[in-house]
Amino acid sequence: MDTKGFEMTRTTPPRPVDIAAVFPELAPLARTTTRLHPRQGKPTPQDSSVGGPLLWPIDEPWPYCDGRQHASGYTSLTTLADVRLLREMLAIAWDHPGPPGAILSDEERTLVRALQKGRHSQTDEPIAMIPVAQLYARDIPDLHPPEGCDLLQVLWCPFDHFDPMPKAKLVWRSSSSVTTVLSEPPQPIVVQSEYYIPEPCVIHPEQVIEYPAPLELDEVLRERIEAWSEREKAGAEAGSAYDQAESAYYQNELSVAPGWKVGGWAPWSFRDPYPMICTVCGAEMKPLLTISSDEWDLGSGSWIPIEDQALDANPTPYPRTPWLPTLIKIGRAYHMQIYICPTSVDHPHAELVQ
Repeated sequence: MDTKGFEMTRTTPPRPVDIAAVFPELAPLARTTTRLHPRQGKPTPQDSSVGGPLLWPIDEPWPYCDGRQHASGYTSLTTLADVRLLREMLAIAWDHPGPPGAILSDEERTLVRALQKGRHSQTDEPIAMIPVAQLYARDIPDLHPPEGCDLLQVLWCPFDHFDPMPKAKLVWRSSSSVTTVLSEPPQPIVVQSEYYIPEPCVIHPEQVIEYPAPLELDEVLRERIEAWSEREKAGAEAGSAYDQAESAYYQNELSVAPGWKVGGWAPWSFRDPYPMICTVCGAEMKPLLTISSDEWDLGSGSWIPIEDQALDANPTPYPRTPWLPTLIKIGRAYHMQIYICPTSVDHPHAELVQ
């Protein structure tokens, strides 16, 4: 894979166990996925990014969501400008030497509380969608765009639509067809939460191997793997990821990679899997993009890239916490999975919280 233009590679450590050697039935189920490893930066429209500017033609209408869907039920909303201001103020406060927040005056602390709560009211005006991801096929081995396209752009309406989850829009295009780029796209009048505003991030793509989440395995194999996991993690240290959760070893460290990724297996966890079926042709849909609330957690520490392990040991606080690079949060720190039809990208995609 050509990594020209990326500031630093990210390297996932080898898995603690070659699980396909222990359970040969898993070998045929191996899939590649491209971990995106977004990190806060200053991407351009010519870059693959999360939350960065899009290579959007100046003469193409920007997508909007009908604001009347959100005209009630929200009492405290925010704006992109307020989200940026809040994050900037918190970053400056934490960077200041001395006690946390010492640089903030009483007036500034009052403003921070107002920004965190949200200080805007609802509107029934259409809501401009915001960029979530831009992915060039040259960077993402598992993207597989349709013929004639080399670029995927993902936008969403920054309000809950279902599950709770934003409503996404996918745009496939040929980057060479964009001659003049829209430099100042429309912005939504209000947004539901700062958690739906991704911080601009460059990406550091890396292709790795995955296996299905436990819930996607047949019952007999799943029970065998859980029993093996319990033996492997027997006597786990109190308070560790496997204290009273020994059977989660395969799920956490040997199956589905955490974080933002393209392709691979879906991160089924708290809900039972079921086939995602295309509403047009009836084909079973495939995972396209995983939008994750964090890059890793207590149970997935073995997936932390080698280059980030020192940061994890001595983390900086929000909004620069290393395992929260995009500052996105889906539900209770879940994943938003986008599926597409393998028959045609023109068929409606599907979204699910997992």
